[in-house]
Amino acid sequence: MQDNLTVVALTGLIFVAAGLVKGVLGMGLPTIAIGFLGLVIAPVEAAAMLVLPSLITNVWQLIAGPNFRALSRRFGTLLLGICAGTPFGVSFITSGSTQIVTAGLGIVLAIYGAFGLSAARLTVVPQSEWWLSPVMGFCTGILMGATGISALPVAPYFTALGLKKDDLIQALGLSFTVSSFALAVGLLLTGQFQMTVAAASLVALIPAFAGMFLGQRLRNKIPQDLFKKCFFGGLLLLGVYMTYRALTLN
Repeated sequence: MQDNLTVVALTGLIFVAAGLVKGVLGMGLPTIAIGFLGLVIAPVEAAAMLVLPSLITNVWQLIAGPNFRALSRRFGTLLLGICAGTPFGVSFITSGSTQIVTAGLGIVLAIYGAFGLSAARLTVVPQSEWWLSPVMGFCTGILMGATGISALPVAPYFTALGLKKDDLIQALGLSFTVSSFALAVGLLLTGQFQMTVAAASLVALIPAFAGMFLGQRLRNKIPQDLFKKCFFGGLLLLGVYMTYRALTLN
């Protein structure tokens, strides 16, 4: 009983932290939540619990922007790619190969953290967008289905396109919303998103939104560069630790 209460308390704190990051940076809720939940519960359970908080907070972020229709038309093939790639990834996370999935999640987190800390800046020419968008979407869908993380490679791709700040935040919200919905459908069809998990996911909305509102208030008070360095550094360390733990388990 005490262990169950500990898991519930840790889960609540994780969603508060993930929501706070989401409020400050406009992204990071799935990355933080799935990363730390993977240390407490099985990856497939963590992904299922994340469905509603991720979906609803992303919808909130999406509708707050001014260019929904234009961005939907521009990145329509990318969104279709996400939907096409997600089922392939879901087959990994539901296969029971927890050790492999955890190692894969750790690698994704470490790569994402290292990229965020680096001075690397990618640039995509407009002429390449027509074929690169569906490829980026498909790869994002596979990683989303396999790990529950929807930020790679779509977030660096949007940055490389040179989107303005408001368009970038809304484009991320659009991509994350479709990713979350596709993952929900995949988990539902494989029997992983059951009533008990749905209830837990619904309850997780409370700490997630609490953290998100707090993050929005702190957004203008915390130096953005410092926060990003801490965020990406933490992801890098967490990813390396999770990969090491998964590969050394007997």
